[in-house]
Amino acid sequence: MGSSWTVAVTRQIPDAGLQPLRESTTVKLWDQELPPSADELDALLEGCDGAVTLLTDHIDGSVLDRHPRLRVISNFAVGYDNIDVPAASERGVLICNTPDVLTNATADHTWALLLAAARRIPESMAYVREGKWQTWGPRLLLGREVSEATIGIVGLGRIGKEVAKRARGFDMRVLAFDPFEDSNFAREHQVTYVSLAQLLAESDFVTLHVTLTPETQHLIAAAELDRMKRTAILVNASRGPVVDTDALVDALRSGSIFGAALDVTDPEPLPADHPLVNMTNCIVVPHTASATVQTRDRMAALAAENLLSGLRGERPPAAVNADEV
Repeated sequence: MGSSWTVAVTRQIPDAGLQPLRESTTVKLWDQELPPSADELDALLEGCDGAVTLLTDHIDGSVLDRHPRLRVISNFAVGYDNIDVPAASERGVLICNTPDVLTNATADHTWALLLAAARRIPESMAYVREGKWQTWGPRLLLGREVSEATIGIVGLGRIGKEVAKRARGFDMRVLAFDPFEDSNFAREHQVTYVSLAQLLAESDFVTLHVTLTPETQHLIAAAELDRMKRTAILVNASRGPVVDTDALVDALRSGSIFGAALDVTDPEPLPADHPLVNMTNCIVVPHTASATVQTRDRMAALAAENLLSGLRGERPPAAVNADEV
């Protein structure tokens, strides 16, 4: 039965996902490094029953109308802001994502960024490579203490909670802002819920773990950056537009915050000559929070399982709109 299905895969994904798809369907694979353009995506989706998509693939009602055979869109990501979910639900198209499997990798990555920014690791490496290291110096490349500092976690969902657990190993005071408070978790892990304004004012490190919605776009803008300590570090492991890029550039230039570390940016990718890329007090990495072999294998396997389950008429393991379709 499965051999009659044709599915599009909009980028090379690990074999853990490609192999089960190839065993059960005819796969149309986009094998280029850069994502398909809108026209190329249309050509790829032509005649397909389902698709594995990435955050770079914009799927709205007009795309779905041009490809009425599509029954399942399986997004290779936790987020799905690249997809118009209400439009898909109206057309009976299942939308899936890959939650949970990348939680630990993203939390670990958040801490890698936080520590690298706090201790100025990229600057220190550049200092050595450029031949500037002459001797040990009492004031050389001084960073910020992490142990016993205050961390403010904006968005205490799956990833935010794992970040909070790791903070206990550094004996940190943990603040959190989230409209949906989990009192049991907060009590067990010594987390204090506060307003966003209080979190920004009192935190030495602010980490972002919210979904991108109209309410969270530019959640951190000029006014919010002004509330932060001059010694504070901002870490964004959520979505680029959660932070107002121009306001962040201004804050880093003026020294109103100590530094920033970004897994995601707006726009994404940033051009090589962008101010954030070339500031010594800003770390920018290319959206690699989930980039471990194990995690990407799990993401690929779940994306494939979601797609195949939906095509079989079963409820996928991670369907965003199963109750609306």
